[in-house]
Amino acid sequence: MNAIEIHNLSKSYGKHKALDDISFDVRQGELFGLIGPDGAGKTTLFRLLTTLLRPSAGSATVDGHDIVKEYRAIRSCVGYMPGRFSLYGDLSVEENLNFFAAMFGVTVAESYDLIAPIYSQIEPFRKRRAGKLSGGMKQKLALSCALIHRPKVLLLDEPTTGVDAVSRSEFWDMLAGLKEHGITILVSTPYMDEASRCERIALCNEGRILGIDTPTNIVKAFDKRLYGVSARNMYSLLDRMRHTKGVVDCYPFGERHHMVVDEECDIEHLKMECTDIESFNIVSAEPTIEDMFIKLMKR
Repeated sequence: MNAIEIHNLSKSYGKHKALDDISFDVRQGELFGLIGPDGAGKTTLFRLLTTLLRPSAGSATVDGHDIVKEYRAIRSCVGYMPGRFSLYGDLSVEENLNFFAAMFGVTVAESYDLIAPIYSQIEPFRKRRAGKLSGGMKQKLALSCALIHRPKVLLLDEPTTGVDAVSRSEFWDMLAGLKEHGITILVSTPYMDEASRCERIALCNEGRILGIDTPTNIVKAFDKRLYGVSARNMYSLLDRMRHTKGVVDCYPFGERHHMVVDEECDIEHLKMECTDIESFNIVSAEPTIEDMFIKLMKR
């Protein structure tokens, strides 16, 4: 049985479709990523799966329980960490943890072995008010509270947004550790570089699923030649490349532009045509998940 099953799920707010007929499943014990920008529908999906919203159409189950008919069962078996810090800022770290444990009818001691690798990092500050914690420490406290009742499914809505790079990396290491306890994890992120930490990913945009597969297979599906180009005037270069024969697409990508070309594009001839461009440089580039996302988004 899959831990999460979603069938033709939609959610509308008036004329706006936040989710548009999406379907996919998450296997038991899997670390599954929803990858997409703001407005992709990720938060709406999480609110549906946690029974905070009712769908406009379609259906979904979490741990075998229907999100409309069996909301009480879902709330007891799911751990949810929303994108915005939602713990009690005036309570201490310790008080927040005890409060959430009491809400689920458990004690901190019962689940301490599960949360210890996470909570031990903030335990020295257990008397500090939660509102006074750093972003990374708030993140660890929120995750500890979401795990205190030993959920079967953990739903994490953009948990690394707004924290530093070191805390982001530590957080993904913690998720890998949680998998060893058999917890199914569905996590959303706008950061394409985090996709490789998941076993499977769904690329999403504007309420639709663009593609689902392993990160490796997503990248392998990029079937065009890719180059990185740069010049002194990057804006002019972007416009010029977009109007060059054989160039399928060109877009900013870090310090360079990524240029997608078809079989008609002769790179040596292109180099000769660009001798008038100051500091022009072109190198072969390896596609990434972000390149594939851009391709699917423009399809």
